[in-house]
Amino acid sequence: MKLVSWNVNGLRACVRKGFLDYFKEVNADIFCVQETKLQEGQINLELDGYYQYWNYAERKGYSGTAVFTKQQPLSVKYGLGDEDSQSEGRIITMEFEEFFLINVYTPNSQRDLARLDVRLEWEDALFEHVIAHDRMKPVVLCGDLNVAHNEIDIRNYKSNYGNSGFTEEERGKMTRFLDAGFVDTLRYFYPEKDGIYTWWSYMKTVRERNIGWRIDYFIVSERWTEKLVDSNAHTTVLGSDHCPIALEIDM
Repeated sequence: MKLVSWNVNGLRACVRKGFLDYFKEVNADIFCVQETKLQEGQINLELDGYYQYWNYAERKGYSGTAVFTKQQPLSVKYGLGDEDSQSEGRIITMEFEEFFLINVYTPNSQRDLARLDVRLEWEDALFEHVIAHDRMKPVVLCGDLNVAHNEIDIRNYKSNYGNSGFTEEERGKMTRFLDAGFVDTLRYFYPEKDGIYTWWSYMKTVRERNIGWRIDYFIVSERWTEKLVDSNAHTTVLGSDHCPIALEIDM
């Protein structure tokens, strides 16, 4: 089974930049997107063979998630049961026969950390959400988690200490999560490989020089590691300030 996750930073713009070509080429069984930035009726994607599930933000041109899957899920839930997180369209949870899929777009704590408290509350709610589902079936969590976990995950770590996405608080929440029985799949396969990033600033030549952050993840329940085949980032795929990431599982 192949799963792909991509923060498209505006799906309509990404479609104009080749999204559908990549979508067809990668031929994922499940394709998750974040930051769709649209409302119902603003796009008509003809994806033959895929069921489509959307969680729109109430605010126009903001946030939003979607999942395109070849296999119809047993059930689908939107949000975390919290009014604020639901209104921003940040999470879709799907139940399949053997596992839960949770597609997430984590709030950014903002450049001045003005939203750090909101972010940390989200982290606690997401943690409880994932743990509760993991008690029933293994979980595959994916998406833009808006944190570079370790120094290896960010090009200029020294100058970014304490900045949004690389605060001790945010990194600590990720550590807590992984210590609770989950695996960062890319680091499972490539524990010491640096230079693997998934987001780059739009500033001139930044992406060309690979001055990036790894903030997009596939994380799975630890008991599923024997099923993992590969986890990687498709860094050459353009169309967004993020690149797609992929996970292969032997089902």
